Amino acid sequence: MIGKIIAGSSFAGTVGYVIKEQSRILAAEGIPPPDIREMVQDFKDQTLLNPRIKNAVGHISLSFSPKDGMRITDALMLDIAKEYIQRMGITDTQYLLVRHLDQPHPHCHLVYNRVGNNGQTISDKNIKIRNAKVCRALTEKSGLHLAPGKESVRRERLREPDKTKYEIYDAIKTSLPKCGSWSDLELRLKERGISMRYKYCGSTTQKQGVLFSKNGFEFSGAKIDRQFSFSKLDRHFTYMQQQSQRRGTLAKGFHVAIGNYRSAYTGLFGNIGRSGNKGQADAGSINFGGNIGALPLPPNDSSVGLSAAQLQRKPGESPEEHIARITALLNTVAEAMAIAAMEQKRRLRERKTKMKL
Repeated sequence: MIGKIIAGSSFAGTVGYVIKEQSRILAAEGIPPPDIREMVQDFKDQTLLNPRIKNAVGHISLSFSPKDGMRITDALMLDIAKEYIQRMGITDTQYLLVRHLDQPHPHCHLVYNRVGNNGQTISDKNIKIRNAKVCRALTEKSGLHLAPGKESVRRERLREPDKTKYEIYDAIKTSLPKCGSWSDLELRLKERGISMRYKYCGSTTQKQGVLFSKNGFEFSGAKIDRQFSFSKLDRHFTYMQQQSQRRGTLAKGFHVAIGNYRSAYTGLFGNIGRSGNKGQADAGSINFGGNIGALPLPPNDSSVGLSAAQLQRKPGESPEEHIARITALLNTVAEAMAIAAMEQKRRLRERKTKMKL
C-alpha cells in the first residue's frame, strides 16, 4: 500500500474530484452523503471553528498493488483505511472515504477536515514521514504486496511538479552507480537537462545542501528522495573514493607481488621452459590476461607448492578479497622460492668445494 499526500485548496474541488462516475463511497463521518453540495457545505461550516487554519483541506490517496486486486474487497479496504486514519491521528473530525474503480490497481481517496469537531487542528507535521511508516506497517500487517517504492509509480499519470520530480529521481538513480564524485554526477545530469546547485552554511563555503532543477522546478535532494539528501550523497561519494583508492592500492600491491614472484621463479628454476627442467614434472601456468599474461607455476615435484586452484576466485569471495588473498599468497610463495634458491646455491657451492678437494 502506498499513501500519497495530495494538495487541495478547496473542499468543493476535492470532493467533486473524488466522487466520480466510477466510484463508491465506503464511509463518511460528519458529512452525510450522497449530495455533494451538502457535504461540501458541512466541511466549510466546520472550518469556521478555527479560522486560523489557512488550508483545512486534507486529501490522501491510498493505493494497493494490482497483485492484491482480488483480495482488496470493499470491506478489507475500509478496515485498512480506518486503521490508517487512526494511526495518522485523523480523529474527531469529518472525513469522506471513496473507492475509485477506474484503474487496474485498487485505490481510494480520503478527504478530511483539518479543523476537528471541537475546533482543534489535525496536524500535518511530518505527515509524509508518518504516512510512509504507517503504510508499510499496515501493508506488512495485512500481508499485502510490498511495492518497490518509487519504481512502482506510474510515470505516465503524473502531473507537474511530480512529473519533473520523478524525472530527476530516475536520472539520479540511473546515473549514480557510474559516478565517483559530485562533479561526475553534475556532468551526467547536465546531459539530461538537469542542473545542480549547492546550499551553503551561512556565508561560509561549507556545503550543507544540494538542489536539482529542471523544467522550471527545483527540489532539494531530500525532497526527491531521502537517499538523495546532501549528507547521504556525500557519504556515498566519500565511500566510492575510498573504494577507488583501496582498489588502486590493491592493484599496485598485486603487480609488485607478480614481479616478485617472476623474479623468484627465475632465480630458482631459470629461464628455461618448464619442460626443459629435467627431472621435474611440469605444473603448467595460469593466465591472468591483460598486461600480466601467463604466470608459470612451480613444478609438481618442487619443494615450493602452488597450484592454479589456489589462485582461482573462491565462491562468495569479492574481487577485492580475491586480489588481496592471492597477492599475499604470491608474496609468500616468492619468499619461499627465494629461500629455496639460496639453499640451492649453497649446496652447489659445497659440491664445488668438495670436488676441488
